[in-house]
Amino acid sequence: MISTVQAVLFDLDGTLIDSAPDLAGAANELRAAHGLPALPYELFRPMVGAGARGMLSVAFDLGPQHERFIELRDDFLRRYEQRMTHETRIFDAVLPVLEVLEQRRRPWGIVTNKAARFTDPLVRSLGLQLRAAAVVAGDTTPHSKPHPAPLLEAARRVGFTPEQCMYVGDDVRDVQAGRAAGMTTVVAGWGYLGPGEPIEAWGAEYIIKTPAELLNLLGMA
Repeated sequence: MISTVQAVLFDLDGTLIDSAPDLAGAANELRAAHGLPALPYELFRPMVGAGARGMLSVAFDLGPQHERFIELRDDFLRRYEQRMTHETRIFDAVLPVLEVLEQRRRPWGIVTNKAARFTDPLVRSLGLQLRAAAVVAGDTTPHSKPHPAPLLEAARRVGFTPEQCMYVGDDVRDVQAGRAAGMTTVVAGWGYLGPGEPIEAWGAEYIIKTPAELLNLLGMA
């Protein structure tokens, strides 16, 4: 049990919500617009943490250095914005955790690299905007994760020191940002996780396989 944690901050995509179906859908829509067949959802899911860059790397096998990247990225983001609430849902197992945190008056918030253009309407559509004590998007501060600035801003908004906050995420950048901010870091093992090094190498204090384990860590089970 971690007695010092007074607030819990979550990454959004892959930690609180399953947004991969809409992101993959937008990528396949873009492929169709270029006369290409759809790719399996399973190829896209691990790359969600890398955002548009990750989706385009799967859909078109190109990176930011490619001359077509900006054009394709902007088209992808337009398509995603139009459909981002169609299939995206809060992870079923996360909902009871949020309910317990709220019942125990333990504030929780969201820190994501997703731009506010997408974050704000998505959080509203899922009914989380009035429940979260803080929502910090990728462009809320001058820096995005792995820089600690967004997490420090979230801590300020929830009213606790960074040392009193826990950050839960499914990407190595989440752990890097959390550690740099001085927070307790937790890897969400149910998330997208990405294709890189194993999560055990990320340097988090804790790795949990299910959201319910978070309540165990907090002594709230």
